[in-house]
Amino acid sequence: MKKDVYTLGIESSCDETSVSVVKNGREVLSNVIHSQIEIHKQFGGVVPEIASRNHVEAISTVTKEALKQANITFSQIDAICPTYGPGLVGALLVGVAYAKALSYALKKPLIGVNHIEGHIAANYITHPELKPPFLCLVISGGHTHLIHTKDYTEFEILARTRDDAIRRSI
Repeated sequence: MKKDVYTLGIESSCDETSVSVVKNGREVLSNVIHSQIEIHKQFGGVVPEIASRNHVEAISTVTKEALKQANITFSQIDAICPTYGPGLVGALLVGVAYAKALSYALKKPLIGVNHIEGHIAANYITHPELKPPFLCLVISGGHTHLIHTKDYTEFEILARTRDDAIRRSI
Protein backbone atom coordinates (compact mmCIF):
# COMPACT_ATOMS: atom_id res chain seq x y z
CA MET A 1 0.00 0.00 0.00
CA LYS A 2 1.33 3.44 -0.97
CA LYS A 3 1.99 5.83 1.94
CA ASP A 4 0.46 9.29 1.82
CA VAL A 5 3.00 12.14 1.83
CA TYR A 6 2.29 15.21 3.95
CA THR A 7 4.09 18.46 3.18
CA LEU A 8 4.22 21.52 5.42
CA GLY A 9 4.49 24.61 3.23
CA ILE A 10 5.69 27.88 4.78
CA GLU A 11 5.31 31.18 2.88
CA SER A 12 6.74 34.44 4.25
CA SER A 13 8.06 36.26 1.19
CA CYS A 14 6.31 39.58 1.85
CA ASP A 15 3.59 40.63 4.29
CA GLU A 16 1.54 37.49 4.86
CA THR A 17 2.55 34.53 7.00
CA SER A 18 1.00 31.45 5.46
CA VAL A 19 1.32 27.78 6.36
CA SER A 20 -0.35 24.92 4.54
CA VAL A 21 -0.51 21.17 4.85
CA VAL A 22 -0.72 19.39 1.51
CA LYS A 23 -1.37 15.68 1.02
CA ASN A 24 0.31 13.92 -1.91
CA GLY A 25 1.23 17.18 -3.62
CA ARG A 26 -2.27 18.16 -4.70
CA GLU A 27 -4.79 17.96 -1.86
CA VAL A 28 -4.75 21.03 0.41
CA LEU A 29 -5.74 19.98 3.92
CA SER A 30 -5.24 23.43 5.43
CA ASN A 31 -4.13 26.91 4.41
CA VAL A 32 -3.82 29.41 7.25
CA ILE A 33 -2.94 33.01 6.42
CA HIS A 34 -2.02 35.80 8.83
CA SER A 35 -2.41 39.06 6.91
CA GLN A 36 -0.56 42.28 7.68
CA ILE A 37 -2.58 44.48 5.32
CA GLU A 38 -4.04 46.64 8.09
CA ILE A 39 -0.59 47.15 9.66
CA HIS A 40 1.01 48.38 6.42
CA LYS A 41 -1.98 50.38 5.15
CA GLN A 42 -0.98 53.43 7.22
CA PHE A 43 2.40 53.52 5.44
CA GLY A 44 1.00 53.23 1.91
CA GLY A 45 2.84 49.97 1.28
CA VAL A 46 4.79 47.16 2.87
CA VAL A 47 7.57 48.19 5.27
CA PRO A 48 10.08 45.30 5.16
CA GLU A 49 11.30 45.55 8.77
CA ILE A 50 7.75 45.66 10.13
CA ALA A 51 6.79 42.71 7.93
CA SER A 52 9.72 40.65 9.25
CA ARG A 53 8.88 41.38 12.88
CA ASN A 54 5.25 40.41 12.34
CA HIS A 55 6.29 37.13 10.73
CA VAL A 56 8.31 36.33 13.86
CA GLU A 57 5.25 36.98 16.02
CA ALA A 58 2.83 34.97 13.85
CA ILE A 59 4.68 31.99 12.39
CA SER A 60 4.42 29.55 15.29
CA THR A 61 0.72 30.22 15.87
CA VAL A 62 -0.08 29.98 12.15
CA THR A 63 1.81 26.68 11.90
CA LYS A 64 -0.01 25.15 14.87
CA GLU A 65 -3.36 26.24 13.42
CA ALA A 66 -2.52 24.73 10.02
CA LEU A 67 -1.70 21.38 11.66
CA LYS A 68 -4.89 21.56 13.74
CA GLN A 69 -7.08 22.29 10.68
CA ALA A 70 -5.42 19.45 8.75
CA ASN A 71 -5.98 17.16 11.75
CA ILE A 72 -2.37 15.95 11.78
CA THR A 73 0.65 16.28 14.05
CA PHE A 74 4.24 17.37 13.46
CA SER A 75 5.30 13.71 13.52
CA GLN A 76 3.11 12.96 10.47
CA ILE A 77 4.80 15.64 8.33
CA ASP A 78 7.16 14.17 5.71
CA ALA A 79 8.84 17.37 4.47
CA ILE A 80 9.14 21.04 5.40
CA CYS A 81 8.99 23.38 2.39
CA PRO A 82 9.64 27.09 2.93
CA THR A 83 9.74 29.80 0.28
CA TYR A 84 13.40 30.81 -0.14
CA GLY A 85 12.98 33.61 -2.69
CA PRO A 86 12.35 35.89 -4.40
CA GLY A 87 10.88 38.24 -1.83
CA LEU A 88 11.78 40.54 1.03
CA VAL A 89 15.03 39.24 2.52
CA GLY A 90 14.09 39.72 6.18
CA ALA A 91 10.66 38.19 5.72
CA LEU A 92 12.10 35.20 3.86
CA LEU A 93 14.71 34.68 6.58
CA VAL A 94 11.99 34.29 9.21
CA GLY A 95 10.23 31.52 7.28
CA VAL A 96 13.43 29.74 6.27
CA ALA A 97 14.91 29.90 9.79
CA TYR A 98 11.69 28.54 11.30
CA ALA A 99 11.56 25.79 8.67
CA LYS A 100 15.22 24.86 9.29
CA ALA A 101 14.56 24.58 13.02
CA LEU A 102 11.52 22.36 12.42
CA SER A 103 13.43 20.25 9.91
CA TYR A 104 16.28 19.73 12.36
CA ALA A 105 14.06 19.05 15.38
CA LEU A 106 11.75 16.66 13.51
CA LYS A 107 14.52 15.07 11.42
CA LYS A 108 12.50 15.78 8.27
CA PRO A 109 13.83 16.94 4.88
CA LEU A 110 13.96 20.66 4.15
CA ILE A 111 12.99 21.53 0.56
CA GLY A 112 13.25 25.18 -0.45
CA VAL A 113 10.60 26.48 -2.85
CA ASN A 114 11.11 29.27 -5.38
CA HIS A 115 8.27 31.77 -4.96
CA ILE A 116 7.59 32.09 -8.70
CA GLU A 117 7.69 28.31 -9.27
CA GLY A 118 5.27 27.99 -6.34
CA HIS A 119 2.78 30.22 -8.13
CA ILE A 120 3.03 27.97 -11.18
CA ALA A 121 2.64 24.79 -9.09
CA ALA A 122 -0.48 26.21 -7.39
CA ASN A 123 -2.25 25.78 -10.73
CA TYR A 124 -1.93 21.99 -10.38
CA ILE A 125 -3.99 22.17 -7.19
CA THR A 126 -6.69 24.38 -8.72
CA HIS A 127 -6.69 22.48 -12.04
CA PRO A 128 -5.71 18.83 -11.34
CA GLU A 129 -6.01 17.95 -15.03
CA LEU A 130 -3.33 20.52 -15.98
CA LYS A 131 -0.11 19.07 -17.35
CA PRO A 132 2.90 20.74 -18.98
CA PRO A 133 3.72 22.11 -21.44
CA PHE A 134 1.84 25.41 -21.19
CA LEU A 135 2.39 29.19 -20.98
CA CYS A 136 1.94 30.80 -17.59
CA LEU A 137 1.59 34.47 -16.68
CA VAL A 138 2.65 35.14 -13.08
CA ILE A 139 1.80 38.55 -11.62
CA SER A 140 2.68 38.70 -7.93
CA GLY A 141 3.76 41.63 -5.80
CA GLY A 142 6.97 42.85 -7.37
CA HIS A 143 7.10 40.19 -10.09
CA THR A 144 5.59 39.70 -13.52
CA HIS A 145 6.82 36.75 -15.57
CA LEU A 146 5.67 35.12 -18.81
CA ILE A 147 6.92 31.56 -18.50
CA HIS A 148 6.99 28.58 -20.81
CA THR A 149 6.40 25.67 -18.44
CA LYS A 150 8.11 22.84 -20.32
CA ASP A 151 7.75 20.22 -17.59
CA TYR A 152 6.91 20.17 -13.88
CA THR A 153 10.37 21.46 -12.94
CA GLU A 154 11.62 22.88 -16.25
CA PHE A 155 10.86 26.51 -17.07
CA GLU A 156 11.90 29.13 -19.59
CA ILE A 157 11.29 32.79 -18.76
CA LEU A 158 10.11 34.43 -21.98
CA ALA A 159 9.61 37.93 -20.52
CA ARG A 160 9.63 39.64 -17.13
CA THR A 161 9.61 43.01 -15.45
CA ARG A 162 12.78 44.16 -13.70
CA ASP A 163 11.54 45.52 -10.40
CA ASP A 164 7.77 45.70 -10.21
CA ALA A 165 4.61 43.93 -11.26
CA ILE A 166 2.50 45.08 -14.18
CA ARG A 167 -0.26 47.37 -12.91
CA ARG A 168 -3.65 48.11 -14.37
CA SER A 169 -3.90 51.74 -15.41
CA ILE A 170 -6.98 53.64 -14.27
